Amino acid sequence: MSYTGYLLAANFRHTVILLILTILLALQAQDSFNTSNQNPFLPYILPITIITAGCAISGSGFEKDLQADIRQAAGEDFSLKADDYIVHVPMAEIYIFDLMGIKAENRFYERSKNVFLANLSSQIIVQILKYTTDKLRPDGDDRESFPSNHTNIAFTNASILFHEYKNSNSFIAYSGFAFATATGALRILNNKHWTGDVLAGAGIGMLCADLVYRFEPFKRSGNTDLNDKLIGIIPDFDVGTYGIKITAVF
Repeated sequence: MSYTGYLLAANFRHTVILLILTILLALQAQDSFNTSNQNPFLPYILPITIITAGCAISGSGFEKDLQADIRQAAGEDFSLKADDYIVHVPMAEIYIFDLMGIKAENRFYERSKNVFLANLSSQIIVQILKYTTDKLRPDGDDRESFPSNHTNIAFTNASILFHEYKNSNSFIAYSGFAFATATGALRILNNKHWTGDVLAGAGIGMLCADLVYRFEPFKRSGNTDLNDKLIGIIPDFDVGTYGIKITAVF
């Protein structure tokens, strides 16, 4: 195959993959809108499909060839560390827009509880997989490549953002997926993760968030206005670190 033909084939593969990811994310959001009128298990098919796809191509020749094609197209010296920052945008949005007067689906306590449970469950899965799969990163830095932690955090919180704002502002609800997708793409472009790592991280994040909103564990009943005004606990998840922030109003 000629060099020109090789590049055309590579670009075609890239285009197909991006289209598939875009369609999957759009369908995920659309299914979330209609959950109440559908089979309750239907919304989980897409995250599971994304996880399965990530696992299927992980370590394959296709994944390695794709990474080589992407790096060649972007340039071997490509490095843009924005992914270390935009990964946190969806979580920030969960709280910022409510403070601006655009009401979220749940009050502060319920929202924070959902953020904590979704992130905690997805992080447990991600960290276990990282240390059991022992997959080498594309840049050879370490053997904690699968799945992508940055992508997982971004998609977990993007899914929470969607559930919280889908009924009040669709633009805000969808916006988290844009930042999450950008985070995953940059992890690949920066040669920190393979495509399979990113797909698995995204799927795990969406699935954990969807399950939390489906079953709503530890849901509080009654009037929570007073407690919400007096004290709040905000989960603080950074890449590789976990904690809480406590706020109080007197």
